[in-house]
Amino acid sequence: MSATLDCIVVGGGPGGLTAATYLARYRRSVRVFDTGCTRAAWIPKSRNCPGFPHGVGGPELLERMREQARTFGVETVESEITALHRDAEGFLVRHDDRELRARYVILATGCEDVAPDFDGLEAAVDCGAVRMCPICDAFEAIDASIAVHGPADTAAAHARFLRTYSSKVTLVPSTPDIADEVRAELARDGIELTTVPATLSFDGKRCAFELDGRARAFDVLYPMMGIISRSSLAVGAGADCDDEGALIVDRHQMTSVNGLYAIGDVVSALNQISVATGHAAIAATHVHNRLGANFA
Repeated sequence: MSATLDCIVVGGGPGGLTAATYLARYRRSVRVFDTGCTRAAWIPKSRNCPGFPHGVGGPELLERMREQARTFGVETVESEITALHRDAEGFLVRHDDRELRARYVILATGCEDVAPDFDGLEAAVDCGAVRMCPICDAFEAIDASIAVHGPADTAAAHARFLRTYSSKVTLVPSTPDIADEVRAELARDGIELTTVPATLSFDGKRCAFELDGRARAFDVLYPMMGIISRSSLAVGAGADCDDEGALIVDRHQMTSVNGLYAIGDVVSALNQISVATGHAAIAATHVHNRLGANFA
């Protein structure tokens, strides 16, 4: 077993890479474990990411952040942490057939969007026919015909948000159970409610649902079918989470397990790159302060 690290960062998305960069610049020993499953890699172009007035693609942003971390000596291991245990000396983590010790751990494991199953999903995301985050990119859908697809009782709030950007918003429910009050709210807000679709397809430009035996295409589709928090590693170590599986943290981003921090989309908060990087700065600085002085 190698020497104990000051901190291990689990996850190589914007939050994890920011945390590692901060820690390296604090002259702490840090290692990032990255499986490549960050949501940011799916972003064709983000236009609300600070510092990129003309937008930046997720893969480009990630490569810039990896280069920045490498500049300060951060080592990234392309491997999955499969076990995490807290003991009197800190944390023992397992990856592959190896074990590693760290005084602190920052989890930036993110979450996974539940997406509809149809051929061409990746291509549809790449061209903007399918978008995952109304907060991120609804501005680019101004005046478009927009479909919101998911359980009506939860997707309705997203549909109402999108009415800020277009008068042509349609909620296509994924299940038939719809509360009367939801139907009334949608009608009041000028949002069309369809029946449950039979199929969903992509023709290379637009997505189309089969509704009541006829195909109906939309300029933009927002699947709002829920997310899966990648919090099992922390929960297995004893960390508390909310009803949706997101980790609960304090003002320093620490979970209910002493020394175990969580940042970004795995935390119960607004899922945005800028939020994740803010979490990272807070968590990394708290870890640095707790480690004590490291005078030159």
